[in-house]
Amino acid sequence: MMNIKEMMKQAKQVQQKLEEIQEKLKDIDVQGTSGDGLVTVTVSCAHEVRAVSIDPSLLNAGGKEILEDLIVAAFGHANDVKDERIKEETHKMTASLGVDEKTKFPF
Repeated sequence: MMNIKEMMKQAKQVQQKLEEIQEKLKDIDVQGTSGDGLVTVTVSCAHEVRAVSIDPSLLNAGGKEILEDLIVAAFGHANDVKDERIKEETHKMTASLGVDEKTKFPF
């Protein structure tokens, strides 16, 4: 059984790793696409929108609703990619501490 001092030491290590993860996530960008690449959005793993790219052919087509739907779909895809990347990075950083990969973290 772990004593209180060891538990506090491990808690501090976990906190430090979480801070490292949060800093690293600020610098990781992911992309989401829709319409076979006609719309691409770039977001950081810290939930910041970095860029939106729209193929010019969509602007000439005049399909406002289609463009809106493609933008929403691209953001949905980017969020899925971001969530998976956060999970991967969190697992990598905490595995060395023996933290269970099913542990939920606040990001």
